[in-house]
Amino acid sequence: YLTKTRTKAAALLGVPESEVVLNQDEDVLDTWFSSGLFPFSVMGWPDQTADLSGFFPTSLLETGLDILFFWVARMVMMSLQLTDKLPFKDVYLHAMVRDKEGRKMSKSLGNVIDPLEVIHGCTLDTLYAKLQSGNLASKEVAKAEAAFKADFEADGGIPACGADALRIGLLAYTVQGRDINLDIKRVVGYRSFCNKLWQGTRFLLGCFGEFMPTDIMRSTILDVASTRDRFILSKLNTCIRETTQCLTEYEFGKSVQVLQSFFVGTLCDVYLELIKPVVHNKDDAVGANQAKATLWLCLDSFLKLLHPICPFVTEELWQRLPGRGSLAGEAESIMIAGWPVADPSWDNTAAEDSTALVLDCIGAARSLRHENKLKDKVPADFFIACSSQDSTDSITAQIADFTTLSTAKTVTMLVAPAEPPMKCSLKIVTDSVKVYVNCAGMVDKSSEIAKCNKEIKMLTPLIKKLEAKMANPKYLETAPPATVDKDRSKLREYAGKKEEAEKTLKSLQ
Repeated sequence: YLTKTRTKAAALLGVPESEVVLNQDEDVLDTWFSSGLFPFSVMGWPDQTADLSGFFPTSLLETGLDILFFWVARMVMMSLQLTDKLPFKDVYLHAMVRDKEGRKMSKSLGNVIDPLEVIHGCTLDTLYAKLQSGNLASKEVAKAEAAFKADFEADGGIPACGADALRIGLLAYTVQGRDINLDIKRVVGYRSFCNKLWQGTRFLLGCFGEFMPTDIMRSTILDVASTRDRFILSKLNTCIRETTQCLTEYEFGKSVQVLQSFFVGTLCDVYLELIKPVVHNKDDAVGANQAKATLWLCLDSFLKLLHPICPFVTEELWQRLPGRGSLAGEAESIMIAGWPVADPSWDNTAAEDSTALVLDCIGAARSLRHENKLKDKVPADFFIACSSQDSTDSITAQIADFTTLSTAKTVTMLVAPAEPPMKCSLKIVTDSVKVYVNCAGMVDKSSEIAKCNKEIKMLTPLIKKLEAKMANPKYLETAPPATVDKDRSKLREYAGKKEEAEKTLKSLQ
């Protein structure tokens, strides 16, 4: 390299090479060498500054796999040599963002998506103009334009998704591994989640009315808690533990799944539906206040858990919670508020199991409505038969929840040997729980008879096949015990369904 430089300099100056003297610039460092000094040089090293003692070594380095040796290894070696300390404890290697076909984003391919275009939105014409302003071959321009048209023509370009949607969308992709095959439509899908979060939380805030939280609310929340309240608090505990573990172990994609499942599948779809009639019940002020307090605690903790992923929308919604700024020791911003910690006293598997059973019964009631073409808003008479005391106690404790979500006119618990009235349609929930709806005068008799005949026709060969298995000594001797037990369970289930279908058919004839 020096020889070539000397020859080039001599030719440029028109002098013999022997007269050319090369001096190295003493103020220039190699790029990777200077980068290797980064962890401590920016803190004032070699002087022992306050920043150096306070922030070096650090805990985490986030970088890409492609510069693991060029940069990361040099930082480690330089730090050990010059400070006798490791510069960081953990190295998180982020995924490589590629296009949806798995190709590396490159200007030469015309497939580069600017994050700002996703955040603020971008018209299709702007995307086309960006291609034309580059140095792409006409063939590549046409190919890229066709890809943009296929992806974004329906929306007129890239819809404005916002920073939160882009953040959560990219993090959700990390479950794929080292590469993210980025499809902007999926980010648009997470914009819908952010919208649901905004709209859902705004709706939840409307449930509070004049409610104000207190400093002792958390410690007394279980004093008059109903089963539904204990259920959601136990689920919140699980969400807190799983989210904390995911973030600690850098499983960001899984943390997105955990938080999304809790908010949409548990808090909104289950608890909110259960408390709608409660929070507006003026005849039960204690129950209404309890539901509001429980909801406040759930929202407060959930928004804190989601904040590292969606900082903007969570800050805005957290500030709108009732009583913000009135609690002792409260932070001014969610970003400096204490991280939620699970309360062991809130763990309650019994409440979770009980509510799960009631929800299954509600699902069965709704299925009966659909199958028998009963209008959703028309109250119906339901009967619930339980053959175990535990099931009876669980459902009885939440009979009001069942009544609300199944739009029941009456709900009657049947204790053996009591039977439901004639002309009832059946849905088996578990081996010990059955839900009936009284169809008298509410359904088409002929269609109900046809449905029963169809079910009997489907179950009969299945039962015969399983009975033949159970009667075969060779099968019982050679098959794994778990398989035999599973077949026995299926036989009991099918036989029970057939028996109930035959009873319903008889009552209709």
